[in-house]
Amino acid sequence: MTSSPTAEKTIAYALLGMTVVTGLVDAVSYLSLGRVFTANMTGNMVILAFSTARVPGLSIVRSSTGLLSFLVGAIFGGRIMARASAEAQIQFAAQAFLLEVAFLFAASCCAIGYRGHLLEDSFQPFALIGLLALAMGTRNAAVRKLAIPDLTTTVLTLTITGIAADSSLANGNNLRLARRVESVVAMFLGAALGAVIIHYSVSAALWLGTAISALCSAALFRSLRSSGRL
Repeated sequence: MTSSPTAEKTIAYALLGMTVVTGLVDAVSYLSLGRVFTANMTGNMVILAFSTARVPGLSIVRSSTGLLSFLVGAIFGGRIMARASAEAQIQFAAQAFLLEVAFLFAASCCAIGYRGHLLEDSFQPFALIGLLALAMGTRNAAVRKLAIPDLTTTVLTLTITGIAADSSLANGNNLRLARRVESVVAMFLGAALGAVIIHYSVSAALWLGTAISALCSAALFRSLRSSGRL
């Protein structure tokens, strides 16, 4: 995958924007949909294990819905990226990101009127979990194929490890320190913003995430068009 310096900056900023969306989505899913993650499958797998062990307040069905929907979304994203040559990965990734936007849009519409206490005897939270996990699975498959270091948009464990392990204190060279810090800050801001907004409206938090994701996708398409690759 070869890109001009301007295109590389656009890609980096777009993925940072999507990292903010991840924070928003997981704030909604964890705080309003019954302690389930729809973007962070490491956390979701742990919660699924806890719920299997009958920890109160957790649900096997909700966690399983998130996991299975994420897998289906990853299949969608994987099929899109499987058609991409090395030179066209960004173009196909942008198509996968548009599918993410479509799923987020559907989730935002579904969340209209939703209140966090509607967890029992209601299909709405399960629909939201499914749609959000589909969106995140689709995006993760595309981002994984791009394989841009420290811009995974969902996983921060290795990023935070890199900040410490490659620091001067560890006799490292502070490799990609700025990008790593930006990824951590983006996730933090998205989650904090989501936690605040859902006090007023779950739907509003998802509409914001949809708007950010759409802007990031538009920026990628504009970059591709400017470089003559569309």
